[in-house]
Amino acid sequence: MTMPLNPTRRDDLGLLVGDLKTAASPFRQHLLGLHRKYLPLRDGTVASYIPELARANPDWFAICAVTTSGQQFGVGDVNQQFTIQSVSKPFVYGMALDAMGSEAVSRRVGVEPTGDAFNSLIKLDDDSKRPHNPMVNAGAIATVDLIRGADPTERLRKLLSAFEVYTGRPMSIDAAVFTSERSTGHRNRAIAHLMLNFGMISGSVDETLDLYFQQCSMLVTCQDLAMMAATLANGGVNPVTGQRALAAEHLRDVLSVMYTCGMYDYAGEWAYTVGVPAKSGVSGAILAVVPGRMGIAVFSPPLDERGNSVRGIRVCEELSRDLGLHVFAPTSGRASALGI
Repeated sequence: MTMPLNPTRRDDLGLLVGDLKTAASPFRQHLLGLHRKYLPLRDGTVASYIPELARANPDWFAICAVTTSGQQFGVGDVNQQFTIQSVSKPFVYGMALDAMGSEAVSRRVGVEPTGDAFNSLIKLDDDSKRPHNPMVNAGAIATVDLIRGADPTERLRKLLSAFEVYTGRPMSIDAAVFTSERSTGHRNRAIAHLMLNFGMISGSVDETLDLYFQQCSMLVTCQDLAMMAATLANGGVNPVTGQRALAAEHLRDVLSVMYTCGMYDYAGEWAYTVGVPAKSGVSGAILAVVPGRMGIAVFSPPLDERGNSVRGIRVCEELSRDLGLHVFAPTSGRASALGI
């Protein structure tokens, strides 16, 4: 089971510094420097199209990392809970791959980037036959439709159980956010009914949409997301508990789609500048995977015009540059100097 960072004191800025051993590490000090640098940044706005998300404090800000050996580092609001939103999408895609296999899943959802907004209806038509990829809303709804069960309760139980292997702790749903999404998600309902019309999903649209809204309303912390990212970086095995969360043969598929489609319509620029598989969500989270090395998560609610965390983008760009994390960059000695 994942243990909390166990903050024991605060630094001169009032930031949680975690246990003393973690606080003394060069890498944690590097993260603390990034936190101090970008905390004053006031660009972006908190998401408001889901009413409950508008309640988020724009000053919440956390940076966490977990290595494939299980080392945990965190600064800022590491234990602040928020809803996972679209960061859940690659993990549910992995669930579908494990349950049905890549060939069956690929008949229901593609892997091509769209260049359109995450909630676009433009690419859904009778010619496409399937949503373009599982990282946009249409593809995510088609993917969660593949999570089978005898009834809605069993389907939700499967969903929560799968995420518990990634985080190493029990998962729950934020009922207020779920209700908010359910009552205002008219665009997602339109997408789902359009897909039903074209035979892209089957069964009860309302039941599948409820599961999708519940998926997005799972409560996580920045530390949880870093552990989830580290699990993907560690070949699909949680580096702390040792439990396998994703079959090894499906890891490549999940990471590939994250790399090409995970950052909404900023995915190309992200691949060019940061260069690691990632997924963002409108609650202000960014999850990034450095295969074989670590998982990184940043949480900060103010978003840019594409729906990505403003502070999160800046932190990840700087970490990639400083540590040589880009998949096509030469190996950097800076990461070793920081003890990771």
